[in-house]
Amino acid sequence: MMTRSQQGRTNRLTRPSIAIAAAVAVTAGVVAAAPDAKTAQPGPKLSLIAASASVTLDSWKEDPGVYLDLGTYLTSENGAFELKVTRKSYKDPVVAAQIIRDGKKTQTKALPAGLVKDFSGLPDFAQISVIDAAGKSVLEKTEAFCPNNASGRVRPDAPANSKYPQSCPVNPFTLGSVWGVENGWAANTYAGYYSDAVQLPAGTYTAKISVTKKYRDLFGIEDKPQSVKVTVRERSWEGEGGGEGVSTSSESSASSESSESSAGASSKTDAHAGHGSAASEHAGHAAAAPAAASAHAGHGAPARTDAPAAATTGAGSTFNVGHGPYPPAPPALPWALKKQATEKGALGRQGFSAAAVGDRAGQTDGSRQAPGVQPNAKRPAGKATVPDVPKPDLRSLPAYGITVSDGYEDVPGKDYLAFSANVWNAGPAKLVVDGFRSPGKELMDAYQYFYDADGKQVGYTPTGTMEWDPRPGHEHWHFTDFASYRLLKADQKETVRSGKEAFCLANTDAVDYTVKNANWHPDNTDLSTACGQENSISVREVLDVGSGDTYTQDLPGQSFDITDLPNGTYYIQVLANPENRLKETNHDNNSALRKVVLGGKKGARTVKVPAHHLVDAN
Repeated sequence: MMTRSQQGRTNRLTRPSIAIAAAVAVTAGVVAAAPDAKTAQPGPKLSLIAASASVTLDSWKEDPGVYLDLGTYLTSENGAFELKVTRKSYKDPVVAAQIIRDGKKTQTKALPAGLVKDFSGLPDFAQISVIDAAGKSVLEKTEAFCPNNASGRVRPDAPANSKYPQSCPVNPFTLGSVWGVENGWAANTYAGYYSDAVQLPAGTYTAKISVTKKYRDLFGIEDKPQSVKVTVRERSWEGEGGGEGVSTSSESSASSESSESSAGASSKTDAHAGHGSAASEHAGHAAAAPAAASAHAGHGAPARTDAPAAATTGAGSTFNVGHGPYPPAPPALPWALKKQATEKGALGRQGFSAAAVGDRAGQTDGSRQAPGVQPNAKRPAGKATVPDVPKPDLRSLPAYGITVSDGYEDVPGKDYLAFSANVWNAGPAKLVVDGFRSPGKELMDAYQYFYDADGKQVGYTPTGTMEWDPRPGHEHWHFTDFASYRLLKADQKETVRSGKEAFCLANTDAVDYTVKNANWHPDNTDLSTACGQENSISVREVLDVGSGDTYTQDLPGQSFDITDLPNGTYYIQVLANPENRLKETNHDNNSALRKVVLGGKKGARTVKVPAHHLVDAN
């Protein structure tokens, strides 16, 4: 039971984050045209630059720590910087290769074995050194770099949109990813949620940022460290309207070894209200619910709040967060706002402007809300057919995020095994399901659609129903029989089945963007629009190629009642398309098993989760 003060603190920390955009001025050297293709060496020219000579960072009294978003970027000229990251199976290590495109020629350059261990970015890419006002070194650290980070154009003739995905996936069972910095673009080197806060008292500092030697040598990056003046101010949520007050603050002074400098641009909007972090997960996706199908707060990992963001950052949520709390990727900070901000004469006394945020030409700032696609206007007409065209291939990932808990005061005397699960689409065609409701009916009739190579609808088939799920944490339309969760005994015979077999389909996780026809920019990513409302007459749910749909362990239905099960070895089975109602290319790869070992006593059960081949994530 939380005290009133604890509840108040939780509410303050779970407010929707604010997406803040910054305008960046760059020198003539940065905005100059790319080198002549006839004289330049194949491959991109990469450079580390600083967006601003100074930044102001906040340390919150209630949760002390500073997130080192120092405004440094990796620029790519003379072509895009592209990496393909894959693993053949969970028995094989993650490997990476650089893809170099020179006109119609494509080269593949394998990166050193062991350089990357997962799909979250290049480890130990940036070296950060911080000294205080007295010249004393107070911090030395390295940070990983996701090339798909917050990005924007650095010159007006660069492509208007980046073809690369918006973030680096962090699902432990990811199979393939593509990372890239578009030609004429720059990506923030700040690791965002994947970087821990550091302890720095209020005051002024100088931060030196450089690319570590192994990456300079590997990618031919010039050794040109950037220096940024840092002001740390202490703030508090208390006493000033829940977070607008500043208890300690000082103005930044500007000095930099870099020639790049700018005024920042600030714009406050809700950062992806439908897919906020931890606590702002679109109106209840992270809410607790009474148990047997329980999403009790104790069943899953604690909600993770948005990182406090300084006025010069683009920190906010992005779409790739799943059903329930999941750390979002670092968002984008748009460089393309500089021109519109200065044209409007919006620069204020501190250099901030009220430029708008959101995806548009040349700008991907992390506040993107990919809308839910619209269903057909009418029910399908004519005879149902299943044509010989490409179809989806649904596959399950092994369960993860596995925890045990008791039923708390809601269901005393009960024990639960909770888990996160993902079903994804390996393609080569997207899964499209429409639901239509007859007036007054509680269920929608569901239909699967089929398309030819040109995207023209060429067939459909009835495929069950959709039902409204009113439970806190859901409150949207679920397609029935999409997946099934089962707990198997050591002999892999079923012992417990979860009551959850209905799902809202959304593209929450980039599972493998290297498969054929993978869509790097899927729709139906915003859960607040992807699955309809209680009064919806029709709904379209889509699972795109390469993407998966994660349900985290804190949601209703993501647990097994293990109260009366003896200790021992079990397997969590995640089974896609259990009744084979959906038409697929392959029905033989729909099951995934994850071994668990239950122990302890009633009311204090324990679980051990052995590594799944090379993936050691519970």
